[in-house]
Amino acid sequence: MTLQIHTGQILHFLSAQTHEYIPSGALVISDGKVLTCGDKTTLLQQYPEADITDHGERLIMPGMIDTHVHYPQLDVIASYGEQLLDWLNNYTFPAEDAFKDPEVGRTTAQFFLNELLKNGTTTAMVYGTVHPQSVDAFFEQSSALNTRMLCGKVMMDRNAPEYLCDTAESSQTDSQALIDRWHKKGRQLYVVTPRFAITSTPEQLTAAGQLLKDNPDVYLQTHLAENKAEIAFVEELYPDRDSYLDVYAHYGLLGPRSTFGHCVHLDDQDLKIMSDTGSRIAFCPTSNLFLGSGLFRLHHQPAPLNVSIASDVGGGTSLSMLQTLNEAYKICQLNGTSLSPLEAFYRVTLGNAESLLLDDRIGNFTPGKEADFIVLNPAGTPLMERRSGKCTSLEELLFCLMIMGDDRAVAATYVMGNCLWNADKASGDVH
Repeated sequence: MTLQIHTGQILHFLSAQTHEYIPSGALVISDGKVLTCGDKTTLLQQYPEADITDHGERLIMPGMIDTHVHYPQLDVIASYGEQLLDWLNNYTFPAEDAFKDPEVGRTTAQFFLNELLKNGTTTAMVYGTVHPQSVDAFFEQSSALNTRMLCGKVMMDRNAPEYLCDTAESSQTDSQALIDRWHKKGRQLYVVTPRFAITSTPEQLTAAGQLLKDNPDVYLQTHLAENKAEIAFVEELYPDRDSYLDVYAHYGLLGPRSTFGHCVHLDDQDLKIMSDTGSRIAFCPTSNLFLGSGLFRLHHQPAPLNVSIASDVGGGTSLSMLQTLNEAYKICQLNGTSLSPLEAFYRVTLGNAESLLLDDRIGNFTPGKEADFIVLNPAGTPLMERRSGKCTSLEELLFCLMIMGDDRAVAATYVMGNCLWNADKASGDVH
């Protein structure tokens, strides 16, 4: 048994209402799993044989989790001037065509995963392209790093360029083959991925529902009610359904393992259905602002809802969950509420783990959890160092990190106890 002890300030969440903060703390890891965490002096005496890494005054937290992100869109991040449907047609679809080449998938997945780790994200729910090889490439690279990732092949058989369309039958066959090859292999998990109702025929949505029935422990991800023009188009395509959400409900796609990106423009009745079915929402603040989609009302829901927070790159503008929280805070301000720093960091750690039904494995430092964690440096830039030096409470420090922080605030990222990013020793690539 290999024991490691990491010392520094420690913060993790036991629930939405309960956190544990240890100003002089130690995290004890045994063979890639959390053994315990607690007072530094006590645990150093208890485990004298452990290898010790001292992070000084830096903050040790669970790795951050991103619940909605498109790895093939990395090369169109920061593309100018469009709202959703034109953005897809002018930027996204042409970029995704390149992923018919497995080498493009391999190199992009490698770069994307490296960037996640540099930004302190250790788990993500990821979209591939319509090409099965894009998912193979992603899972191959994730397996090599031993990161816990979720990914799926986009299902898309209409209202997209012919070169990017599959069929209802081929999308079901290809997805099932990927499930058989990758789901629960090591730390990899599969997500059935119809892009959205506009780009899937009724036959393809039926196939997506059948995949969920045939494989009850896989996930589903898609988009919902992001943009008003999108909603109007869905109503034209599915005139017999009561709403955009009802399209997905009709084909059996709702439930606790289903995450719907955006949901900016759902009415109270549909939000109640989301709540009743346990379906999840991924709130994507930087994307909603960048594409002009609208302001998601995080704190104004008519029924209890599970809402995660996500980057949505490349419609989103940063892979940094700290920057994502920055924009989430501003959207809440515009909606007349406040996203507190404790709520914010709960959401991107344990909260997002709960949304993905992975809180039994990741999200905090309770014994037995997989040891994915990060070390945050409040002095990552001279201005951050100056501002954080004035902080007199944990809440002030966290708020400084979420408003001013980005990848420069991430000193180190560990996966299953192994250091995959160390800013002090960085040469450009994750090790």
